[in-house]
Amino acid sequence: MKAALHALASPAPELPAYVASGNECALFEHAWRHQLPVLLKGPTGCGKTRFVAHMAARLGLPLHTVACHDDLTAADLTGRYLLRGGDTVWTDGPLTRAVREGGICYLDEVVEARKDVTVVLHPLTDDRRILPLERTGEELVAPKSFMLVVSYNPGYQILLKALKPSTRQRFVAIEFGFLPPEQEIAVVAAESGLAPDHVRPLVLLAGRLRALKGHDLEEGVSTRLVVYCATLIAAGASTADAVLAGMIEPLTDDADVKAALLDVTRAVIS
Repeated sequence: MKAALHALASPAPELPAYVASGNECALFEHAWRHQLPVLLKGPTGCGKTRFVAHMAARLGLPLHTVACHDDLTAADLTGRYLLRGGDTVWTDGPLTRAVREGGICYLDEVVEARKDVTVVLHPLTDDRRILPLERTGEELVAPKSFMLVVSYNPGYQILLKALKPSTRQRFVAIEFGFLPPEQEIAVVAAESGLAPDHVRPLVLLAGRLRALKGHDLEEGVSTRLVVYCATLIAAGASTADAVLAGMIEPLTDDADVKAALLDVTRAVIS
């Protein structure tokens, strides 16, 4: 099933805009009500993070978002002892806070984190739903309102940064993709303020560039980049400048590839 289109923990006052392309909202809600962890997979900028923010607000839950990176360790998630005024004080990390207080803990691009992070997550993703804190001697039991959500981009997976099958099979998985053109046009127009007729060629161009993924490009144009491009045009930038800055330059540094992308652009946008 394909779906289309912060580290503060606080419920959003209103629903962040999100356009569903399937039954992903219902699946997510069923998973939360039955304490099932969720894995979101899909290309960069297709709406995974927006979807989580939308569902957190829809369910009235605090959202603890962590952007994973190469240096992220298990201690960054669980917590550590810090010096404060001459005293050594334990400080909870975002995962521990979410387990104590309830709500959604969202680990964005989880495969970027160090391997010890997945070890910490395993007890939270089976029927125990516990978080052992070795440094404090605590064993926290997650409340019913707690939900663990992780995301990753399968297109970026390499041998050293792939989710192990033993980890993947601990989650309910929802695959995300890009919206159909007409829906994407409506989303970009609403997000950028640019008229749909002016957004249409940008979305058509994005589709052409996405078709080059795996050939000249490592990754296709995200909906996020299309919104950026449309926003620049709505602000007064020329279409040529906006496309170059918003949709071409972010994709590659290779001069030959860039020239080829500009040729595609000229063929689509006259």
